[in-house]
Amino acid sequence: MAEASQAFGIDIGGTGIKGAVVDTSNGTLVTPRKRILTPQPSTPDAVADVVASLLTEAGWTGPVGATFPAVIQHGVARSAANVDPSWIGTDVDAVFTKATKRDTDVYVLNDADAAGIAEARFGAAKDVRGVVILLTFGTGIGSALLVDGVLVPNTELGHLELDGHDAEKRAAASVRDENKMSYKDWAKRVEKYMSHVERLFTPDLFVVGGGVSKDADKWVPRLTLNTPVRPAELLNDAGIVGAAIAAAERHGE
Repeated sequence: MAEASQAFGIDIGGTGIKGAVVDTSNGTLVTPRKRILTPQPSTPDAVADVVASLLTEAGWTGPVGATFPAVIQHGVARSAANVDPSWIGTDVDAVFTKATKRDTDVYVLNDADAAGIAEARFGAAKDVRGVVILLTFGTGIGSALLVDGVLVPNTELGHLELDGHDAEKRAAASVRDENKMSYKDWAKRVEKYMSHVERLFTPDLFVVGGGVSKDADKWVPRLTLNTPVRPAELLNDAGIVGAAIAAAERHGE
Protein backbone atom coordinates (compact mmCIF):
# COMPACT_ATOMS: atom_id res chain seq x y z
CA MET A 1 0.00 0.00 0.00
CA ALA A 2 1.44 3.41 -0.95
CA GLU A 3 1.61 6.41 1.38
CA ALA A 4 1.73 9.88 -0.17
CA SER A 5 5.34 10.45 0.92
CA GLN A 6 6.58 7.02 -0.14
CA ALA A 7 7.99 5.52 -3.33
CA PHE A 8 9.72 2.28 -4.26
CA GLY A 9 13.39 2.58 -5.21
CA ILE A 10 15.28 -0.07 -7.19
CA ASP A 11 19.05 -0.03 -7.70
CA ILE A 12 20.21 -2.17 -10.64
CA GLY A 13 23.87 -3.16 -10.73
CA GLY A 14 26.03 -5.62 -12.59
CA THR A 15 25.93 -8.18 -9.75
CA GLY A 16 22.82 -7.36 -7.71
CA ILE A 17 19.41 -5.69 -7.93
CA LYS A 18 18.23 -4.08 -4.69
CA GLY A 19 14.90 -2.54 -3.77
CA ALA A 20 12.94 -1.07 -0.87
CA VAL A 21 10.14 1.34 -0.04
CA VAL A 22 11.53 4.80 0.78
CA ASP A 23 10.06 7.61 2.84
CA THR A 24 10.82 10.43 0.40
CA SER A 25 10.27 13.09 3.08
CA ASN A 26 13.39 12.03 4.99
CA GLY A 27 15.28 9.54 2.78
CA THR A 28 14.93 6.53 5.07
CA LEU A 29 14.05 2.97 4.03
CA VAL A 30 10.59 2.00 5.24
CA THR A 31 11.06 -1.70 4.46
CA PRO A 32 14.15 -3.94 4.64
CA ARG A 33 16.33 -3.80 1.54
CA LYS A 34 15.75 -6.85 -0.65
CA ARG A 35 18.61 -7.99 -2.90
CA ILE A 36 18.41 -10.42 -5.83
CA LEU A 37 21.36 -11.48 -7.95
CA THR A 38 21.44 -9.83 -11.37
CA PRO A 39 20.52 -12.53 -13.91
CA GLN A 40 23.20 -13.69 -16.33
CA PRO A 41 22.95 -12.80 -19.12
CA SER A 42 21.34 -9.57 -17.92
CA THR A 43 18.99 -9.17 -20.88
CA PRO A 44 16.04 -6.74 -20.77
CA ASP A 45 13.45 -9.48 -20.22
CA ALA A 46 15.49 -11.16 -17.46
CA VAL A 47 16.13 -7.95 -15.53
CA ALA A 48 12.52 -6.79 -15.99
CA ASP A 49 11.33 -10.07 -14.43
CA VAL A 50 13.43 -9.35 -11.31
CA VAL A 51 12.06 -5.80 -11.08
CA ALA A 52 8.51 -7.17 -11.35
CA SER A 53 9.15 -9.78 -8.65
CA LEU A 54 10.49 -7.16 -6.21
CA LEU A 55 7.31 -5.11 -6.58
CA THR A 56 5.01 -8.15 -6.42
CA GLU A 57 6.67 -9.43 -3.25
CA ALA A 58 6.34 -5.98 -1.64
CA GLY A 59 2.73 -5.61 -2.80
CA TRP A 60 3.67 -2.14 -4.01
CA THR A 61 1.26 -0.05 -6.10
CA GLY A 62 2.73 3.46 -5.81
CA PRO A 63 5.48 5.33 -7.71
CA VAL A 64 8.56 3.33 -8.74
CA GLY A 65 12.01 4.59 -9.66
CA ALA A 66 14.96 2.51 -10.84
CA THR A 67 18.63 3.22 -11.36
CA PHE A 68 20.42 1.77 -14.35
CA PRO A 69 24.17 1.54 -15.11
CA ALA A 70 23.93 3.43 -18.40
CA VAL A 71 23.36 6.81 -19.97
CA ILE A 72 19.57 7.20 -19.80
CA GLN A 73 18.06 9.75 -22.18
CA HIS A 74 14.30 10.19 -21.81
CA GLY A 75 14.02 6.61 -20.55
CA VAL A 76 16.17 5.07 -23.30
CA ALA A 77 19.55 3.42 -22.59
CA ARG A 78 22.29 4.94 -24.75
CA SER A 79 25.09 2.81 -23.29
CA ALA A 80 25.47 -0.39 -21.23
CA ALA A 81 27.94 -0.71 -18.36
CA ASN A 82 28.10 -4.12 -16.67
CA VAL A 83 24.81 -5.22 -18.25
CA ASP A 84 24.01 -6.97 -21.51
CA PRO A 85 24.80 -4.90 -24.65
CA SER A 86 21.27 -5.60 -25.93
CA TRP A 87 20.09 -2.80 -23.62
CA ILE A 88 21.58 -0.12 -25.90
CA GLY A 89 18.70 1.63 -27.65
CA THR A 90 16.12 -0.04 -25.38
CA ASP A 91 13.36 2.07 -23.79
CA VAL A 92 14.05 0.93 -20.24
CA ASP A 93 11.08 2.87 -18.83
CA ALA A 94 8.74 1.05 -21.22
CA VAL A 95 10.23 -2.40 -20.62
CA PHE A 96 9.91 -2.10 -16.83
CA THR A 97 6.46 -0.49 -16.99
CA LYS A 98 5.15 -3.30 -19.21
CA ALA A 99 6.73 -6.06 -17.10
CA THR A 100 5.25 -4.66 -13.89
CA LYS A 101 1.81 -4.05 -15.46
CA ARG A 102 1.61 -0.53 -14.06
CA ASP A 103 -0.73 2.37 -14.83
CA THR A 104 2.06 4.90 -14.28
CA ASP A 105 5.56 4.61 -15.76
CA VAL A 106 8.51 3.19 -13.90
CA TYR A 107 10.95 6.12 -13.94
CA VAL A 108 14.53 5.13 -14.80
CA LEU A 109 17.70 7.19 -14.38
CA ASN A 110 21.47 6.72 -14.36
CA ASP A 111 22.80 5.16 -11.15
CA ALA A 112 25.28 7.94 -10.29
CA ASP A 113 22.61 10.56 -11.02
CA ALA A 114 20.32 8.83 -8.51
CA ALA A 115 23.08 8.85 -5.88
CA GLY A 116 23.62 12.55 -6.54
CA ILE A 117 19.94 13.32 -5.96
CA ALA A 118 19.98 11.36 -2.71
CA GLU A 119 23.09 13.12 -1.40
CA ALA A 120 21.69 16.54 -2.38
CA ARG A 121 18.41 15.92 -0.56
CA PHE A 122 19.51 14.03 2.54
CA GLY A 123 23.28 13.48 2.52
CA ALA A 124 26.62 15.24 2.21
CA ALA A 125 25.32 17.90 -0.20
CA LYS A 126 22.12 18.81 1.65
CA ASP A 127 21.42 22.57 1.57
CA VAL A 128 24.57 23.25 -0.50
CA ARG A 129 23.92 25.95 -3.09
CA GLY A 130 25.77 26.29 -6.37
CA VAL A 131 27.52 23.50 -8.25
CA VAL A 132 27.92 20.09 -6.59
CA ILE A 133 29.69 17.19 -8.29
CA LEU A 134 29.32 13.65 -6.95
CA LEU A 135 31.96 11.17 -8.11
CA THR A 136 31.53 7.46 -7.40
CA PHE A 137 34.73 5.41 -7.47
CA GLY A 138 34.10 1.73 -8.19
CA THR A 139 34.60 -0.49 -11.23
CA GLY A 140 34.57 2.79 -13.15
CA ILE A 141 33.92 6.40 -12.17
CA GLY A 142 30.34 7.61 -12.15
CA SER A 143 29.35 11.25 -11.84
CA ALA A 144 26.40 13.48 -11.03
CA LEU A 145 26.27 17.24 -11.53
CA LEU A 146 23.76 19.33 -9.59
CA VAL A 147 23.15 23.06 -9.68
CA ASP A 148 21.26 24.40 -6.65
CA GLY A 149 20.08 20.83 -6.06
CA VAL A 150 18.77 20.34 -9.60
CA LEU A 151 20.30 17.45 -11.55
CA VAL A 152 22.02 17.93 -14.91
CA PRO A 153 21.77 14.29 -16.14
CA ASN A 154 24.27 11.99 -17.84
CA THR A 155 27.51 13.89 -17.32
CA GLU A 156 29.73 10.76 -17.53
CA LEU A 157 32.78 12.62 -16.21
CA GLY A 158 34.59 9.32 -15.67
CA HIS A 159 35.26 9.32 -19.40
CA LEU A 160 37.22 12.56 -19.46
CA GLU A 161 40.71 12.07 -20.88
CA LEU A 162 43.50 11.75 -18.32
CA ASP A 163 47.09 11.03 -19.37
CA GLY A 164 45.84 9.85 -22.75
CA HIS A 165 43.36 7.40 -21.21
CA ASP A 166 39.75 7.29 -20.11
CA ALA A 167 40.01 8.76 -16.60
CA GLU A 168 38.34 5.73 -15.03
CA LYS A 169 41.06 3.50 -16.50
CA ARG A 170 43.57 5.47 -14.40
CA ALA A 171 41.72 6.44 -11.23
CA ALA A 172 38.78 4.07 -10.58
CA ALA A 173 38.80 2.08 -7.34
CA SER A 174 39.15 -1.10 -9.41
CA VAL A 175 42.50 0.21 -10.72
CA ARG A 176 43.76 0.52 -7.14
CA ASP A 177 42.69 -3.06 -6.43
CA GLU A 178 44.11 -4.52 -9.65
CA ASN A 179 47.48 -2.82 -9.19
CA LYS A 180 47.56 -3.37 -5.42
CA MET A 181 48.14 0.36 -4.93
CA SER A 182 48.31 1.99 -1.52
CA TYR A 183 45.74 4.67 -0.78
CA LYS A 184 48.60 7.18 -0.80
CA ASP A 185 49.62 6.32 -4.37
CA TRP A 186 46.06 5.97 -5.62
CA ALA A 187 45.12 9.34 -4.09
CA LYS A 188 47.71 11.02 -6.34
CA ARG A 189 45.85 9.75 -9.39
CA VAL A 190 42.49 10.73 -7.92
CA GLU A 191 43.78 14.22 -7.19
CA LYS A 192 45.08 14.64 -10.75
CA TYR A 193 41.68 13.58 -12.09
CA MET A 194 39.64 15.71 -9.67
CA SER A 195 41.88 18.73 -10.35
CA HIS A 196 40.98 18.37 -14.03
CA VAL A 197 37.25 18.27 -13.18
CA GLU A 198 37.73 21.23 -10.85
CA ARG A 199 39.30 23.34 -13.60
CA LEU A 200 36.39 22.56 -15.92
CA PHE A 201 33.49 23.21 -13.53
CA THR A 202 34.76 25.20 -10.49
CA PRO A 203 32.36 23.34 -8.19
CA ASP A 204 31.34 24.48 -4.72
CA LEU A 205 31.55 20.93 -3.37
CA PHE A 206 32.76 17.48 -4.36
CA VAL A 207 31.02 14.45 -2.84
CA VAL A 208 32.91 11.16 -3.23
CA GLY A 209 31.09 7.84 -3.13
CA GLY A 210 31.53 4.19 -4.02
CA GLY A 211 32.91 1.44 -1.81
CA VAL A 212 36.10 3.43 -1.09
CA SER A 213 34.09 6.19 0.60
CA LYS A 214 33.94 4.07 3.76
CA ASP A 215 37.75 4.40 3.89
CA ALA A 216 37.61 8.13 3.13
CA ASP A 217 39.90 8.96 6.05
CA LYS A 218 42.72 7.06 4.28
CA TRP A 219 42.70 9.13 1.10
CA VAL A 220 40.42 12.19 1.14
CA PRO A 221 42.72 14.14 3.53
CA ARG A 222 45.54 13.61 1.00
CA LEU A 223 43.69 15.57 -1.69
CA THR A 224 44.83 19.18 -2.08
CA LEU A 225 42.05 20.80 -4.08
CA ASN A 226 40.50 24.26 -3.91
CA THR A 227 37.07 22.66 -3.58
CA PRO A 228 35.87 21.05 -0.32
CA VAL A 229 35.53 17.25 -0.52
CA ARG A 230 33.02 15.29 1.58
CA PRO A 231 32.45 11.52 1.69
CA ALA A 232 28.98 10.37 0.60
CA GLU A 233 26.68 9.63 3.54
CA LEU A 234 23.97 7.35 2.16
CA LEU A 235 26.43 4.67 0.97
CA ASN A 236 24.65 1.49 -0.21
CA ASP A 237 21.20 3.09 0.06
CA ALA A 238 21.96 6.09 -2.19
CA GLY A 239 20.72 4.51 -5.44
CA ILE A 240 17.49 3.23 -3.90
CA VAL A 241 16.76 6.55 -2.17
CA GLY A 242 17.63 8.67 -5.22
CA ALA A 243 15.51 6.54 -7.55
CA ALA A 244 12.54 6.74 -5.19
CA ILE A 245 12.86 10.54 -4.84
CA ALA A 246 13.07 10.98 -8.63
CA ALA A 247 9.99 8.81 -9.13
CA ALA A 248 7.99 10.61 -6.45
CA GLU A 249 8.86 14.01 -7.91
CA ARG A 250 7.96 12.87 -11.43
CA HIS A 251 4.71 11.34 -10.11
CA GLY A 252 3.81 14.63 -8.44
CA GLU A 253 4.27 16.77 -11.58
